[in-house]
Amino acid sequence: MITNFLIPELNNHEFQEQLFQQDGVTCHTARATIDLLKYTFGDRLISRFGPVNWPPRYCDLTPLEYFQWGYVKSLVYAYKPQTLDHLEDYIRRVIADIRPPMLEKVIENWTSRLDYIRASRGSPMPEIIFKM
Repeated sequence: MITNFLIPELNNHEFQEQLFQQDGVTCHTARATIDLLKYTFGDRLISRFGPVNWPPRYCDLTPLEYFQWGYVKSLVYAYKPQTLDHLEDYIRRVIADIRPPMLEKVIENWTSRLDYIRASRGSPMPEIIFKM
């Protein structure tokens, strides 16, 4: 996926200074994967084994963890899909229906989380709740 999709997509959009954040799942941190990501992103790789060490799935700071998966699951399971095909279809529909204003709120919340982490020197932030 990295070689056949991600890198060509990045090249198509001429991204130059993007960071790549990765979780710590074993298959994602295999030596071949890390080597490819280090080659592609250099010192802009955020990973357990990359130049910028980052805890995997740090839920206070990763929008996919604190927002998207829960949001998507809540809507998809409301449909009560009966087959794997239906499940995949609903997941695609829900993700496609996420609109820019919602993502702007996610980014605003993410910025607040970063500010809190800086001020508290890395302590968890139980009092910050995602608001829509």
